[in-house]
Amino acid sequence: MDQTTNFVLPHWIYWGWLAIMPLIFMGISKGARINELAPKNSEYAASTLTKFLDWTSNASGLFVALWTVNAVCVYFYEVIARYVFDAPTIWAHQSSYLLFGMQYLLAGGFALLHGDHVRVDVVYIKLPKLGQIGMDIFTSIFFFIFSLALAGTCWRFFLDSWDMAEVTEETWQIQMYPVKGMMVLGATLLTLAGISKLIKDIQLFRKTAGGAA
Repeated sequence: MDQTTNFVLPHWIYWGWLAIMPLIFMGISKGARINELAPKNSEYAASTLTKFLDWTSNASGLFVALWTVNAVCVYFYEVIARYVFDAPTIWAHQSSYLLFGMQYLLAGGFALLHGDHVRVDVVYIKLPKLGQIGMDIFTSIFFFIFSLALAGTCWRFFLDSWDMAEVTEETWQIQMYPVKGMMVLGATLLTLAGISKLIKDIQLFRKTAGGAA
């Protein structure tokens, strides 16, 4: 098969499918039981605000997790096109690594909610329970400095990309500003998850300190 006749995925289909595909799957599964993703046996007392923020983190994590199905299908298509029909694509690999990059950016809030970020706890694990909670509250200062700086920097990246109508350098030349926009959204979700954790840490600190007294 002549490579010039090989199918090229239109940009609008790529972005549109990524937007609606997870919603379709979540709708079929009746919301995919988002609330069941909440951490089990939590010590935190959830308020209306923290419940909403945690729901947002869980929903965003589930949303981007479903994108992985697309990468499996795309690479399967690429293998068949390349090795069976001798018609390799110009978009399969790039579409997948952009997808994985956006997953990484958007899943930060979900990972924070479930305690999946890497942490150095050599000193932390030696502290009593109240000390650990206090350490979490104190170190949240540095977390918010990072997350807000990340959001501000990513916002500038997005505006620059939008202004220049940035596209990738490869042949497919898909738009880059949606990816930069996901950087902003990911930083925002991470910040919101951090706010939820800080509120719950303060509540738990008060409860633990009261019990100790």
